[in-house]
Amino acid sequence: MTPPTPPTPEPRNDQAEADAALAAFVEGLAAADAAQALAVVVSRAATRLHNVARGEATAHKGEPAWPAWAALQNAARALVLQGSTCRDLASRLASRPPDAAD
Repeated sequence: MTPPTPPTPEPRNDQAEADAALAAFVEGLAAADAAQALAVVVSRAATRLHNVARGEATAHKGEPAWPAWAALQNAARALVLQGSTCRDLASRLASRPPDAAD
């Protein structure tokens, strides 16, 4: 007797999940505080993306996947710089000071 095939998991809808998480994250915040919170998320996400891309670019050096990882690393580096600028500008608007770890 053949064991039953496990059900195939539903594919993730990353955009919808991210939108829902972000909406919940800023729910009830004043616009300036929401801007600060979202700018911090952008900055931290950009840093994580850059770290992943840099690690994978290094790991795939000389392989067919390397150019794509290297391009993503370069784009993410620019995003890190823009994200930190957004975070700094948004913190000027917010009613609460940014966390020290921001």
